[in-house]
Amino acid sequence: MSFVFKVFVDFDGTISKVDVGDSIFRKFADKEKVDEVITRLLNDEISARQSWLSMCEIAGNIDKSELDKFINAIEIDQTFHELVNYCNTNGIELFVLSDGFDYYIDRILGKENINGLTVYSNKLTINESGKLLPEFPYLDESCPSSANCKRNHIITHSSDEDYTVFIGDGNSDKFVAEYCDFIFAKDDLLKYCERERITYFPFNNFHDVVIRMEQLVSRKRLKKRHQAELKRRAVYMAE
Repeated sequence: MSFVFKVFVDFDGTISKVDVGDSIFRKFADKEKVDEVITRLLNDEISARQSWLSMCEIAGNIDKSELDKFINAIEIDQTFHELVNYCNTNGIELFVLSDGFDYYIDRILGKENINGLTVYSNKLTINESGKLLPEFPYLDESCPSSANCKRNHIITHSSDEDYTVFIGDGNSDKFVAEYCDFIFAKDDLLKYCERERITYFPFNNFHDVVIRMEQLVSRKRLKKRHQAELKRRAVYMAE
């Protein structure tokens, strides 16, 4: 059976070279307090939504022009262009799933002239006083490691005929990886997959991803990951 490939990729620390959200709060808020919130998140003591609300509160009022200047200096992994071109050339849908905020994601992708991607993230606005106002339109309490439930986006945008590929690196990717057929992992996600015995493919950059994707697409016989199928089916049945 031939599958339709769907590719889902994390933003912070995967497309971008650094975790932009964490970097912003460490720059514009009390670093020690921010690190304390992040530690509690990583220890599963608080949810992702709670961590963002806490960090926005800690940040207080900030200078929007200084924030924009900081975001403009953020670099992405330039090999991401290679993945975008590969997916466009081969008619493969590519989605960006982020537990970060549209405010900086849109700005960074625009700076790189990467347009037309479907992006799902949390929302962030700044009022006249410089107060950060977060919104979580895709919140699902059953996905505590990400205020933007990445699992739901993958299930919404895939079917039995699709082969789902996920590319990620961090805490917000742990939960969603269990629902995907093929996982490209590095850093904390790689450690999580090893600990939970989830099959993954290690990568350093998107050139590695494209090479492996070419091999997957060319296979005449390709099997889905059985445990991922069972987990997706359980969600379908619960709806």
